[in-house]
Amino acid sequence: MSNESYHVAVITVSDKGSKGERDDASGMLIREILENSGFNVASYAILPDDQALLEREMMRICDGRLVDMIITTGGTGFSQRDRTPEATIAVAERLVPGIPEAMRMQSMAKTKRAMLSRAAAAIRGKTLIINLPGSQNAVRESLDFIIDELNHGLDILTGKDGECG
Repeated sequence: MSNESYHVAVITVSDKGSKGERDDASGMLIREILENSGFNVASYAILPDDQALLEREMMRICDGRLVDMIITTGGTGFSQRDRTPEATIAVAERLVPGIPEAMRMQSMAKTKRAMLSRAAAAIRGKTLIINLPGSQNAVRESLDFIIDELNHGLDILTGKDGECG
């Protein structure tokens, strides 16, 4: 495992949050967990639930190699405006289904509503994109469950390690 800290962009997807009508507790929690785990949160944004805008921002970040990983929160539910997984899949070069499957599996032990999450994960270039749900509890459960494996995945993705065995 690499000792080098990976750079991460945190994007909260929320109409109300982007207008300043709601505090972004989930985005702040993601920052805290990542930083406590040795990741460098290089950027943070709150965007409205707008698929085209989210796609453009993720492509800008990935194609510019601005960070190694993007973590989103919000927009993974059943609301008509929830389009984060669609934006992620639209910009993806390769899907990473195991990450959201693992998060849902872990969360299902606590609530059956975890089956309603539509979160996705994907790779664009050398950037990993992971969607987290919007609630603080789901963010903590999901991120705590996957975070230990992210360094290894990023080591392989960025070419710092070539062995998975």
